[in-house]
Amino acid sequence: MTLRPQPSPEDLAAFRAAVDGATPLRKLDRVIPEAPKPSSRPRQRELDEAAVVAELLHGPLAIDDWLDLGGADSFLRSGLPRTLLRDLRRGRWSIQDHLDLHGMNRHEAHEQVSLFVAEALAAGKRCLRIVHGRGHGSPGREGVLRHLVKAWLSRYKDVLAFCHAPPSDGGDGALWVLLKGGGRSR
Repeated sequence: MTLRPQPSPEDLAAFRAAVDGATPLRKLDRVIPEAPKPSSRPRQRELDEAAVVAELLHGPLAIDDWLDLGGADSFLRSGLPRTLLRDLRRGRWSIQDHLDLHGMNRHEAHEQVSLFVAEALAAGKRCLRIVHGRGHGSPGREGVLRHLVKAWLSRYKDVLAFCHAPPSDGGDGALWVLLKGGGRSR
C-alpha cells in the first residue's frame, strides 16, 4: 500500500475554487459495480484430483500391491524399454542424492520419501539412492520398510524404474531410483 502525499494548502484552495457551486450527486443515482465474477479455474476438480493423489499415496496398500511388489527386486514403469532398467542396474546413471531411512518408523519414512522425491524432482535430479535397510533390527528380522518403500515408489508417476543397489552400495538394503527428467540429458 502506497501513501498518497498530502496536498498543499494552495492545491486545496485551487480545488475548492474549481468545484465551487457544484451540486453533489444523490447516492441513489450512483452506479453500483457488479461483484467480481468467480475464477474460471475448476477448483473443485483440482481439489478432487488432489484428494485422489493423497489417497493413493497415503491410503492402505491393496493386497495386489503387496503381491506385485513385495518380493520384486526391481520395477519398470509399463511402456518403457527394458534397457532403461538394465542401464540403471549397471550403474550407467550417476547417483545424484541419497536418503537413509534407518531408525525411522513407517510413517516417518513415508513422509521422508515423499519429500525426498518431490525435492529431487524440483531440483532436476534423475537418479537417487534410498537406503531402507535389510530389516535386521525389525521384529522378526523382516524388513518392513523394504517392502513399503517399493510400493510407495511405484505409485509415483515420475518414478520410471528402481532396482536393488549392488553390494558395494547397500545391496538388498538400498534401492537405486530413476526419475522422469525435465528435458535434461544424463
